[in-house]
Amino acid sequence: MVAFPRVRILAALAATALLAACSHSGPHSVVTTSLPQQVTMGAPAAEAVVGATPQGLTLRGRPWWPAGFNGPQFATRYSVNFGCGAEVNLDDFFSKVPENSLTRFTMFQALAVNKNTGVLDFTAADAVFAAAERHGRMILPVLGAQTGDCGDEIFKQRQWFVDGWTEFTPIHGRMVMSFSDWLRTAIGRWRSSSAVAGWELIGEPEPSICRSSQCDLRVRTCPKDAAQVLRTFMDEAGRIPRELDPARLIFAGYVGGSQCGTAGEDFRYVSQSPNVDVVEYHDYSEADTPLPNGPNSGLGRRLVQARELGKPLLVAEIGENAGSCESLDERRTRMERRISGQRAAGSAGALIWAFVPDPRPDRCTYDVGPDDPLWSLVAAATTLG
Repeated sequence: MVAFPRVRILAALAATALLAACSHSGPHSVVTTSLPQQVTMGAPAAEAVVGATPQGLTLRGRPWWPAGFNGPQFATRYSVNFGCGAEVNLDDFFSKVPENSLTRFTMFQALAVNKNTGVLDFTAADAVFAAAERHGRMILPVLGAQTGDCGDEIFKQRQWFVDGWTEFTPIHGRMVMSFSDWLRTAIGRWRSSSAVAGWELIGEPEPSICRSSQCDLRVRTCPKDAAQVLRTFMDEAGRIPRELDPARLIFAGYVGGSQCGTAGEDFRYVSQSPNVDVVEYHDYSEADTPLPNGPNSGLGRRLVQARELGKPLLVAEIGENAGSCESLDERRTRMERRISGQRAAGSAGALIWAFVPDPRPDRCTYDVGPDDPLWSLVAAATTLG
């Protein structure tokens, strides 16, 4: 499994910070907080134009099959925050991305905190919503990440999903409130945006336990109650968007394979949460078959479970390496086969990982630059009935 976000991490994301965060140790105090007094709820929620049916997604009441890109770097502005990769010209992107497409992007708390003053600063974050609105494009904000990369630098272990998400660990320039308060702050601020398709709480949640100061997959264990812990988290954390923006969809965020908490039939159990409207699958198999990863936790099985639940399944991340290892044209051909096969099998959309403004053609990466052939694939695949 690859962690979200999958972008080069700059020097600001130092390895020592990651190790300290991963073990939940360090000099920071941990306190339970209520919503800070300086944060007030924004305007009332805008009309929710994206819906979910057992057959798939809808946009303004019409059947909608969105293709699009992931944009992990969109809220990067180095004069304000520590950022996440290169800065993006937002108007260039949203003016070019096809009409009726969907863009999923990183909107972590750290990207709304001023790295110099250590207080909330929405300059960079607001710019993403404003640009999408100017160009009439739909966006899906991801409000937290399992790994902590480009965010709080904390790998989320089992205890975080139990109650750590309601606690506050001060980290200058990154954290000024608990994750629960961040959900209320972010959703309260941006629920008035006409561009928001829905909310995703955590990218790739996994309530595992790290057996050392490093949290690599090989040193994690999965507790027996992982599915129950994750289901309870989705139930309880999901009440926040339900309360503040009740008509908008909540996207599950998980990888969807054999990860801790969603393996096998645990996927169905967690997805039954009333606060999950759209389930997800993240496909980095680069396989010739459009339905990879076997009969128990593969995409084919997840599509069956989604149909049985009556919920659409979005392939929210689909990636294939190119550059030094495969030509961009070859990647487009292979990705077209994968996406069309998944659509024929019942998927509800496909979002390519990942747009970057500065692709590296001399390396083997998931980079999709401004002139990549995958742009024409997104335009051809996106449909509105």
